[in-house]
Amino acid sequence: MGNYKFVIFGVIASFVGISVAIYGVLTMGNFSQETYSISVDPTKEKQTLFIMARVSIQNTGTGELTNVQINYGEGDKDYLGTLKPGQLIIVSPPQGNSLQYVIVSAEPDIYVSKVYREPIGMPGMMGS
Repeated sequence: MGNYKFVIFGVIASFVGISVAIYGVLTMGNFSQETYSISVDPTKEKQTLFIMARVSIQNTGTGELTNVQINYGEGDKDYLGTLKPGQLIIVSPPQGNSLQYVIVSAEPDIYVSKVYREPIGMPGMMGS
């Protein structure tokens, strides 16, 4: 009967560990959220005949962001308005932009500048 206590304890410990891991993945390791924060991810992928570019912008805070704007450089700008907590927007820069960097600003007091990143090409994928 004593061996069953270890099995039951092991099952419970495994369940707790898996639950914490799943929570960590779902919150992306962000156990304490800030009221106002934003995630900006500009990517560009060189294809055979063209370059595909996009900018993912997500409100990662618990408060609403207002007056959200994106500056692609070279005078190219977009006004995105309001982002609710958790809201994700994916935008494309204008054609002809040199795709060097983006600057995203929002109220209250958000300013993020990022350069475009190029994802690693996978064998067999388009453009690789």
